[in-house]
Parts: sequence; C-alpha cells; structure tokens
Amino acid sequence: MSDRDIEVLSKAPLFQALDDAGAKALRAHVSEVRLARGQSLFHEGDTGDRLYVVLDGKIKLTRMAPDGRENLLSVLGPGEMFGELSLFDPRPRTAGAIAVTECRLAGLGHDELRPFLTAHPEVGISLLQALSERLRRTNEVMADLVFTDVPGRVAKALLDLAERFGQPTDGGLHVHHDLTQEELAQLVGASRETVNKALADFAARGWLRIEARAVVILDIERLRKRSK
Repeated sequence: MSDRDIEVLSKAPLFQALDDAGAKALRAHVSEVRLARGQSLFHEGDTGDRLYVVLDGKIKLTRMAPDGRENLLSVLGPGEMFGELSLFDPRPRTAGAIAVTECRLAGLGHDELRPFLTAHPEVGISLLQALSERLRRTNEVMADLVFTDVPGRVAKALLDLAERFGQPTDGGLHVHHDLTQEELAQLVGASRETVNKALADFAARGWLRIEARAVVILDIERLRKRSK
C-alpha cells in the first residue's frame, strides 16, 4: 500500500480513532478492489459482508424506485467510507454502489473487523458517529425535498460537491463532479430539464460556468444565498 493510500485511509472514520500501531494492524486485513467506470460493486438487496473506503475516483450510492427509476443518494470520493451499516445490521444492502469513474477501493470484511472492534471499542464509537452523521444528512435531504425549490437544491448540491471535490483555480472554484446531467438531476430529486434550467439561470447570472461533467463556481456567496 502506497503512502498516499495510507494517507487517504487515515481520513476515514474507521481509522481516525486508531493510533499508528492500531491503524497498521487493521490495514493488514484490507484488500484492494478496482472498478471500471459504470461497473457495479454491489446491488440493492445483496448480502453485505464488507465495508469500503474510496482510495481513488468516485462512486455513487443508488436506490431503485418501484417503477425502475434510479435515485442517486450520494457521490463519494477519496477518504469516504460506505457499506458500514451492514456491520451492525445483517439485513440486505439498502443501496447499490456503482463507479462514477474508474476507482480503487479498500475493502474490509466484517469477519476481520468484528474482533478488532472488540479490542478497540473506540473504533465502534467512531463508526456510530459516522452513521449518525449520514442519518443527519439524510434528514436534511428529506427536508430539502419538501421545503426547498429545485434551484435551491441544485445550489446546495453544487456547494456540497465543491466542498469535497472543488479545486481553486485562477478562474474560480473548479468542481469536476463527473456526473451526467441525468445523474445530477437524480441527486437533487428533480427532472433533468428543471435542473438544466436552474444551471442555465445560474450561468446567466454569472455565478458559475458550465463545463462537461463539471462547473466552475465564480460567485460562491451568491450560490450559498440561493441554497437557503
């Protein structure tokens, strides 16, 4: 495992609570998974026996509606963890995981992790805190769907993507989110046409510039005000 991979893993809640010796011992059980763009890691309803940390690239978590439509729950990048719910709840996966880009993941089986949790209860607390944070974000998303209009949800989604994937440049904050227009619409729970209209309006106002699977945020304060 490279120094960069170790640095990325150290940001995950699973490893943050450990000292160097504990983190090294846990990394010995990690296996690497590589996915091509569009490849599924697991599907909703699959048996869950591993959790994952993103090392490189981006992966999306999705749920399918009864009519076959896809709902994009979140997009995760390096250092972010997913699949940990199945560690505490052995029921089938509640979401599917699909690579948005080529990506590498660090996988850790529950059979290897459970004895480690017994010896290091602080790791369990850290995982529960991560689950609590995810539940809090889910509640915010549900509230936004009820109380916030589509342009506001688009602005909020772009700010969230910018916080995790944005790169400052001379021309503004470059956010290479790697999402198609349809995926961005799924992320905010709206039609592609409505989301495109909101983006075009933001661009016309000079708040951002639209690029292929990316935006350049030019006026982040205006975008913040619109997201509230």
